[in-house]
Amino acid sequence: MSQYALTVTCQSKRGIVAAIANYLADNDCNITDSAQFDDKETGNFFMRISFETASDGDLASLSAKFADSAAPFDMAYQFHDEAEKMKVVIMVSRFGHCLNDLLYRWRIGALPIDIVAVISNHMDYQKVVVNNDIPFHCIKVTKENKPEAETRIMSVVDDAGADLIVLARYMQILSDEMCQKMSGKIINIHHSFLPSFKGANPYKQAYERGVKLIGATSHYVTADLDEGPIIEQDIVRVTHAQSPNDYVSLGRDVESSVLARAIHAHIHRRVFINGSKTVVFPASPGSFASERMG
Repeated sequence: MSQYALTVTCQSKRGIVAAIANYLADNDCNITDSAQFDDKETGNFFMRISFETASDGDLASLSAKFADSAAPFDMAYQFHDEAEKMKVVIMVSRFGHCLNDLLYRWRIGALPIDIVAVISNHMDYQKVVVNNDIPFHCIKVTKENKPEAETRIMSVVDDAGADLIVLARYMQILSDEMCQKMSGKIINIHHSFLPSFKGANPYKQAYERGVKLIGATSHYVTADLDEGPIIEQDIVRVTHAQSPNDYVSLGRDVESSVLARAIHAHIHRRVFINGSKTVVFPASPGSFASERMG
């Protein structure tokens, strides 16, 4: 049995779900998981369906024939082979907790992606990356060479055929041009203190204010710094007894898990950009299982 996914967006109308279900049934497909959302404010409709088929029809054929069913509703749709791993480029600077976490999840199959390159503006993680048989590219970035550096970065992305860029604590601001070119295809992670605690050492600022919750936010990158549509967030409780260094350590754990969950949602096509927000559907059964569970 082949396992596929269908994602649909359009204006909400009566009969959309029936049209999709009837089409899949008529083409010997069995729906295994389904999620939908009607945005009452905008009138937008979002749907993600997992289905399996034992027929000989390929994905391209299924997609082409679906056009007649989609046309009356002006659907934007895509069919995806869930066995195909998304090609990902990871970018990192000198904080390696997110990179190392992603490499571990990738190795055990908990994050089913194809890491085609790691790019850094420093050499700190060259050895760990190369030891995982992943191409490493050190591209220095300064105020003077930033346009040339981004051209080299995009060459790596394009040559590798990457579908997603992950900023795993990459401490350089991307240009508006790059953000627009890769719109919806760059995921970032940062501490949730933004915008409340901007500037240097946000954990120290949080400690000095006696906060009781610290956390992290993962979002799509846009030209507006740290203002892109949010994919995933989480928090951890702290008390007066924790030190600023405790805040940093706890924050790094949350950053790592939040980034991994955001990537997991994106690669399984569970995230839909809805203006300045996102619609994130629950994971399908079995999608968290890894190849090496023990």
